[in-house]
Amino acid sequence: MATQNVPLKNYRNIGIIAHIDAGKTTTTEGILYRTGINHKIGEVRGADGDSATTDWMAQEKERGITITSAAVTAFWKGHKINIIDTPGHIDFTAEVERSLRVLDGAVTVFDGKMGVEAQTETVWRQANKYGVPRICFVNKINQIGGDFYKSLDTIHNRLSKQALPIHLPIGFEKEINGVVDLVDMKSYTYGDYTDHELVVGEVPADMLEKAKNARSLLVEAAVEAEDELFERFLNEGEESISVEDLKRALRKRVLAGDFFLVTGGDGRGVMVEKVLDLVNDYLPSPLDVDAIQGTSPKTGDLVERQPNDAEPLSALAFKIATDPFVGRLIFVRVYSGKIAAGSYILNTTTGDKERIGRIVRMHADKREEIDSVGAGDIAAVVGLKSTFTGHTLADPAHPILLESIEFPEPPVSIAVEPKTKADQEKMGIALQRLAEEDPTFRIHTDDETGQTIMSGMGELHLDILVDRMKREFNVEANIGEPQVAFRETIRGTAEAQGKHAKQSGGRGQYGDVWVRFEPTESGIGFEFEDAIKGGVVPKEYIKPVEKGIRDTLESGVLAGYPMIGVKATLYDGSYHDVDSSELAFNLAGVLSVKEGIPKARPVILEPVMKVEVSMPEEFMGDIIGDLSARRGRIDAMEDIPGGAKLVRAYVPLSNLFGYTNDIRSLSQGRAASTMELAEYEEVPPNVQQEIIEKRTNK
Repeated sequence: MATQNVPLKNYRNIGIIAHIDAGKTTTTEGILYRTGINHKIGEVRGADGDSATTDWMAQEKERGITITSAAVTAFWKGHKINIIDTPGHIDFTAEVERSLRVLDGAVTVFDGKMGVEAQTETVWRQANKYGVPRICFVNKINQIGGDFYKSLDTIHNRLSKQALPIHLPIGFEKEINGVVDLVDMKSYTYGDYTDHELVVGEVPADMLEKAKNARSLLVEAAVEAEDELFERFLNEGEESISVEDLKRALRKRVLAGDFFLVTGGDGRGVMVEKVLDLVNDYLPSPLDVDAIQGTSPKTGDLVERQPNDAEPLSALAFKIATDPFVGRLIFVRVYSGKIAAGSYILNTTTGDKERIGRIVRMHADKREEIDSVGAGDIAAVVGLKSTFTGHTLADPAHPILLESIEFPEPPVSIAVEPKTKADQEKMGIALQRLAEEDPTFRIHTDDETGQTIMSGMGELHLDILVDRMKREFNVEANIGEPQVAFRETIRGTAEAQGKHAKQSGGRGQYGDVWVRFEPTESGIGFEFEDAIKGGVVPKEYIKPVEKGIRDTLESGVLAGYPMIGVKATLYDGSYHDVDSSELAFNLAGVLSVKEGIPKARPVILEPVMKVEVSMPEEFMGDIIGDLSARRGRIDAMEDIPGGAKLVRAYVPLSNLFGYTNDIRSLSQGRAASTMELAEYEEVPPNVQQEIIEKRTNK
């Protein structure tokens, strides 16, 4: 797979994003086959079961789902396309988040039988958050139940009215054999999905009227991009807009991020070529994206970097992977400058200087070594010891700090212990490696029991991590029952004195602070404000007070869960010229929490999940009854394609363990559910009492 010289304007960094099972990986496989990287098309779940290129982990092959974002590079019609095939399962939402942070555009894949599904909405919101322009591909419309127009309706109802078809499918379900391209008003057909090329022809007579109407809507939407075109369209009509005008205007609309072109077909087939053409024609190159902004670590000033090899280096590490042959791989998106093998870079997040060992272009789990990687490109580097997800790499002479990637707190925990003494040390190494790769996986030791606690985004997430420990690191472990990551917060305001004064011969210890505790506006995190006037607490003692407060809030006052959503304002105090020390003020901070938090109306919070269940109508009553019994709040009920029903509800996570199996038995295996963390909510008083009793009796 030789590296080709491609101008930067022809680079495309894109993600394939969608709900689980919509066909992202199959579409990626289709692209690799069509661009000549694969000689045969891999099936995610085929007769051979495991030939998909981008799903290369054993767990992915067995479960037929994508877990890690695979990065592959393909070339199409003079364009270089870096593709990231992201997971669809909600437990791996961090993989999607970090991929979207570094991508310029995305192809959203929809299951043509289901239309918009729960996770589609989540990834769509994530793409909106990062302003990623998208095109939409309605997959599987050639299968029984596949319907391009019904899926388009669900896009309009649940995602955006600003989504218009650029191609219309020819045929229906298994009769589908091509599309009408509304830009050049030609048909592109095939006999069999394994055909190597599309046959160009005239629009079928029975579709001409429909195609003309759809094209008029497309032209109307396009001309809004340019005043001159809009004027011409009003005065001279649709005929005055040439194909080049239309393409240019549509591209501008797509790049703005609030207008989406829709196509449809079979992700395995030759139709993928039309998707690739859309990627080349309408998705952004690194030059179309605004210059990357960061801050100078020295001055804190805003700094900009243009996507140019001649600029100083700025790059973001967005993924860590452990490769069995190469070791620790760090995937980086280069925004400006170049990274050369053997050169030194500065990790501005940690302040460490590191040496780049080798640079590899990844093709899923295969690799091709390259000498350097330039602006606008994505590659993996080897040799960086202290670089993690979200870290910035920069030129040591011109440092810049890019905005990192934020990940949600993991809501589910399990206790894990090694089966034998021999597993003990190996388990420590395995957990550390897995935590390096996955920023939503946390490990800590429970102070009371001494157990190792793993925290993740859901049961499947933790299940796969345990499985990886066993396979990749040969660690056998015993696993406890899943536990909910409760939190504590305060609902009121309280002021408290923390005074630490000891005199026992020789030098004493003296620290005295007054702190006001109140809820933060966001209800998450911890905020500290220094409101000391006149030096009543000297500057050098402020940080120790903050540390004392922060550390003590790690275990709340009701049931020992970490406290969130607390703002602490240090507003008064006193010190002693001789007896005051950092330690004394640290302890004064600790005492202020123990004194003040119980007076500020502390409460316990629980993670509440947004749950979506799709099912045939006859099971709806049972499933709604079951959700209510789990303290669920029904939010919405709606019809979905195929005569099925969708129920949306908010349910406390503590009542959802094993839910997937439960609804299977309630619906004879015909219902499916997805869930994601919605927010933390206050638990009802009776439940709060149960939680406190359970914690204090354990």
